[in-house]
Amino acid sequence: MSWQIATVADVVDETARVRTIVLDISDWPGHRAGQHLDVRLTAEDGYRAEREYSIATAPGEPVSITVERLEDGEVSPYLTEELRAGDGIELRGPLGGYFVWDPADGGPLLLAAGGSGIVPLRAVLRHRNRSGSDVPVRLLYSSRTLADVIYRAELERPAKGTEVIHTLTRERPSGWTGYARRVDSELLSEVVWPAQEDPRAFVCGPTSFVETVASGLVQLGYRPERVKTERFGATGGS
Repeated sequence: MSWQIATVADVVDETARVRTIVLDISDWPGHRAGQHLDVRLTAEDGYRAEREYSIATAPGEPVSITVERLEDGEVSPYLTEELRAGDGIELRGPLGGYFVWDPADGGPLLLAAGGSGIVPLRAVLRHRNRSGSDVPVRLLYSSRTLADVIYRAELERPAKGTEVIHTLTRERPSGWTGYARRVDSELLSEVVWPAQEDPRAFVCGPTSFVETVASGLVQLGYRPERVKTERFGATGGS
């Protein structure tokens, strides 16, 4: 798959550390919910750095990626602080065929995200809504604080048939009534679909979060082949 230059159509700050970049790509074959793309930056001295980013939007929507700034990163500081609408960015994609969902796959769906692991799951939510699917969805989203919740305004208005469950692991605002701890087996047993309903699960986030959730779901009776995981190196709900 060849590299191409896309134009930045817009940038949207999601949190103090996270930005969504909307892209205008002339030669885009279309993507599936849950796929990713590669971004490549080239320095003046010829040094190149490549990073993989999940696509944040549903099939048929303008392609977007959502990037969390890592203080010691080579790529994310530029994408979240310096990139502007009208700039060009080198990318290739779409890539990946494992961590994807199509309406025909059915459900119910259990989506579990830690931090920036919400990005591909947001694409799944949007695809479900745009396609008219009535598959029931539960999203469990672990964040450090309320200010760290990515797509917060969007998640506060879930579509019919979608339930969003937050847990905050470090700080909670006054009056917080949601969960206030890291995801563990007890929390999972309280909020996920019963295994008897044979759900499909998608789990994305830091490695420790993904391993805890995936193993917890299997212990609850989920079929391992219906629990798909994707690990991010960035921060999140841990």
